[in-house]
Amino acid sequence: MTNVSDSNPRTYVACLAAYNNGYLHGAWIDADQDADQIRDEIAAMLARSPVEDAEEYAIHDYEGFEGLSISEYTGIDTVARMAALIAEHGALGAGLLEHFSGDMDQAESTLEDCYHGQFASLADYMEELTTESITIPEALRYYVDWEGMARDAEMGGDLFTIETAHGEVHVFSNR
Repeated sequence: MTNVSDSNPRTYVACLAAYNNGYLHGAWIDADQDADQIRDEIAAMLARSPVEDAEEYAIHDYEGFEGLSISEYTGIDTVARMAALIAEHGALGAGLLEHFSGDMDQAESTLEDCYHGQFASLADYMEELTTESITIPEALRYYVDWEGMARDAEMGGDLFTIETAHGEVHVFSNR
């Protein structure tokens, strides 16, 4: 899958020692990098703190995470993994994280193993899947209820979708 988003996930990491002493000191850090690189940038920010021996930090702001929430104490490993998924897959990555309540492993494995592609609607996917499997006589084609088939597949738990824009539905099978 190619990069489908211009998302640039980043966080504003603040020095808590400075904050608690009335100073605003922190740095915007690109979250789409290795967790150790993020930690190095945090350490450099803390070293520049106006308060000596600053060690503690918190995430005070973030952007580019496609609507997902980041708490001030979200782990750096988690932030880096979320950012990588969103930087590569944009709203689709964020939608999967939301669908799986932030479970990174589930979101990544579902994207890898259960993704069927992008369609204008789930009904379009059902039509394509069906017509690739069987030949429907032209006289009957207009009587097939693709919307009903899509609704049944989704309600039955066979499929789920992530809508990233109007007319942009990503289809996944449930395990």
